[in-house]
Amino acid sequence: MNLNSLKRVNRVMYSKRTIVLGASTNPERYSHKAVLDLVAKKHEVYAIGIKEGKIGEIDILTGLPKIAYAHTMTLYLNPTRQVPLYEYILKTKPKRLIFNPGTENPELAKLAIEAGIKVENACTLVLLRTDQF
Repeated sequence: MNLNSLKRVNRVMYSKRTIVLGASTNPERYSHKAVLDLVAKKHEVYAIGIKEGKIGEIDILTGLPKIAYAHTMTLYLNPTRQVPLYEYILKTKPKRLIFNPGTENPELAKLAIEAGIKVENACTLVLLRTDQF
C-alpha cells in the first residue's frame, strides 16, 4: 500500500460525519473554531446556522437540511433556541449529541437518551485538541 492510499484509508477510518448546529461566520465564535478544527482533523462537517456564509471551504447551510447520517451533532445554541429544533435533532438521530458549555439542556438530553442517542456535556474544541473526539 502506497502512502497516498494509507492517507485515504486513515481519513476514512477516523472521519466522523459531524453536524455543527449554530454555526457562525464570526471567527471569534466557538462554533466557527469548531468547524475549522473538525476539518483540520479530517472530519466531514455540515455547518448549520441562521445565515448563509462560509467557514473556510465549508458552506453554512440554513433551514433544516436532511442529512442522511451523522455520527455526531455538536450544539452551539442556547437551550431556548434548541426547543424548536428538538424534532429535527431527534429525527436526524446522530449517534452522539454534544452539549457545549452554555448549551446544556436536561430536557433535550433526556429525549435524546430515550431515542438511543449518546449524550455528552463537553467542549468539542477540547475533545478535538486532546484527541478524544
